[in-house]
Amino acid sequence: MVFISRILAGSTTLHTKPTKSDNDPDPYSVSILPKWRNLGLLALAALLAKGLWFSGSAVIPQLTVEWGLSDAQRAWMTMSVQAGFVLGAMLSAILNLADRISAHYLFAASVMVGAAANSAIAILDNSVGFAFLMRFLTGMAIAGVYPPAMKLVATWCREDRGLGIGLLVGALTLGSAMPHLLNGFPLAGANGMPPWRSVLVAISALAIVSGVIALFLIRTGPFTEPSPPFNWRFAGDVFKHKPTRLANFGYLGHMWELYAMWTWVPIFLMLTYERAEWNLQYARLAGFGVIAIGSIGCLMAGKLADRIGRTTVTTLSLVVSGACALSVGFFLTTPGPLTLLCLIWGFTVVADSAQFSAAVSELTDPRYVGTALTVQTCLGFLLTLLSIRIIQPLSEIFGWEYAFAILSLGPAFGIWSMLSLRRLPEASRMASGKR
Repeated sequence: MVFISRILAGSTTLHTKPTKSDNDPDPYSVSILPKWRNLGLLALAALLAKGLWFSGSAVIPQLTVEWGLSDAQRAWMTMSVQAGFVLGAMLSAILNLADRISAHYLFAASVMVGAAANSAIAILDNSVGFAFLMRFLTGMAIAGVYPPAMKLVATWCREDRGLGIGLLVGALTLGSAMPHLLNGFPLAGANGMPPWRSVLVAISALAIVSGVIALFLIRTGPFTEPSPPFNWRFAGDVFKHKPTRLANFGYLGHMWELYAMWTWVPIFLMLTYERAEWNLQYARLAGFGVIAIGSIGCLMAGKLADRIGRTTVTTLSLVVSGACALSVGFFLTTPGPLTLLCLIWGFTVVADSAQFSAAVSELTDPRYVGTALTVQTCLGFLLTLLSIRIIQPLSEIFGWEYAFAILSLGPAFGIWSMLSLRRLPEASRMASGKR
């Protein structure tokens, strides 16, 4: 009622508990309407931008028919983006780009470069080698999108940072699923799927819209730290601080599982549906649903983590997703139950993602939040190169029943890391004192 009366009186300021930042212009208040307008626009921009990541993976069935891709080449359609992201994030972290360049400018410039590289595959050449190069450059560009976006959220959120970053990661998750949705339409093309060039161009066009939104409509919030001095050593100092190191360990366990799941489960669903002689269009739409449902998980986990604690929510999420990894391969012959289980897995596998980033933003030096988040994502995506690559050969050696089980090692390591962090006194700095 107090908030409603303020709106009727012409005030849109919600008073909150004082924060500890000396640089806050007004630590007792946050302007509600500009805050959620900017966060909403940022989420929309992130959604439109993230389609660049999985656009190559989504059209693998068409490319396999047209180019005769081998199993290794199919994996590299995703891994080349991961490798590019790692290099781009490494350079960004060393140069402190996310802390020394205005985040919305860096976001806009990066997404435009990514859109150009991604569309070039469809427009300029028709070879596997060129596609891998452009996907690599796309990944490098995305390194200037994801960490700056998380930093932008941190400039608007304090006590509700878990929800804010959860909203962002939820949008990124939905954006990751969009190529699978576009590829699910039954249009003229390979195997009744839309022409792969049309999918890549459409995703790139949406990314350009994202860049325009970031450039002209998004601004930093009142909790912006002044640009710090250049410090290339900070990228390495992140792991010297034990609480931050444990939060990053939890993130690494999560990332070991996440992108391998996102890459191979849509393909696994198509294989299962095909063996059961189910409509493959439904398999492609199921692949979209399995990834997209994670956006709801991110929002719910973000809200819950702000109320009961980051380590609690991340541990619960890791337990469920790890159990799914252990059991999903045994549903190879039953597409119905498999789809249901994969939806549960998709909900939980990414629900904790934002909370690892929120934890690092709360535990690290506030002047270098952008650099710390860039280091975190750099190492996480470096790890995904291995986890994505090993699933296919493991399925050939041991069968799909056991191939996904290797991913459960990540959640196990993440659970240990977050429970260890929970016991440290510094953990009270997270989620307004809620561990």
